[in-house]
Amino acid sequence: MIEIGRINTLTALRQTSVGFFLGDLSDRKTQDFNNDILLPNKYVPETLEVDDDIDVFVYTDSEDRPIATTLTPAIQRNEFATLQVVSITSAGAFLDWGLEKDLLVPHREQARPMQVGEWYVVFMYLDRRTNRLVASSKVSRFLDPDVSELQEGDEVQLLAYETTDLGVNVIINNRYKGLIYANEIFRTVQSGDPLIGYIKNIRDDGLVDVSLQKAGFENVEPNAQRILTLLKVENGFLPLTDNSPPEEIYKALEMSKKTFKKAIGTLYRERKIVLEEKGIRLV
Repeated sequence: MIEIGRINTLTALRQTSVGFFLGDLSDRKTQDFNNDILLPNKYVPETLEVDDDIDVFVYTDSEDRPIATTLTPAIQRNEFATLQVVSITSAGAFLDWGLEKDLLVPHREQARPMQVGEWYVVFMYLDRRTNRLVASSKVSRFLDPDVSELQEGDEVQLLAYETTDLGVNVIINNRYKGLIYANEIFRTVQSGDPLIGYIKNIRDDGLVDVSLQKAGFENVEPNAQRILTLLKVENGFLPLTDNSPPEEIYKALEMSKKTFKKAIGTLYRERKIVLEEKGIRLV
């Protein structure tokens, strides 16, 4: 079955003056040419021949007809991504997603009125009423409340999408909602930033707390190694101490002050560093 808004592996059925028509032979029960999808000449590889399989992205053209392209868009159906607004019309905002036809965010799907040139985290879906691909910046309603697949300590992919009084709301693994508390963020995190994080706590109400660092002692060794590596790069000295501001430590090492103190404690006990008034020095 051909999926609009996704990359499909299709078969080249016949060549015409405008391009190749493609189809899904595994789903073809009758020779219904009305369901064949055009791959325009400008996207046809020179080596493509009839009966060859080819990976293409399927979407709808300006007349809402399914069409194929070998271009890879910045977002696919039922996914989240950060995209830029390129124009505003009476229909809504249009986003650049890497294809000739821009992606529409109807006014009703905008969490707040969008502005040309700004970037927004959006979710793309197929509007069943119009059979068109559209996007929404009201991302929370597309997140899965069933977090049973997540486990505390898991390393996860994050996409920041909203700043609140508590911290930064993030999308976990392109599917779930998570929160990084403000007092655990030691760098600038903005909406649209991709991050690597760790599941810190899964609460009884299904809400998920996320950390940008591994919890407990298990993160000391790799962070100690990171400090050693940076010390070697910086000719054996780092101007960081127990009294350094957390933001300064995170900017240099991407770790919290608490983790930094544990890591340098480990290195000091192993006699790999000495602690000086203005920083730490490699032995």
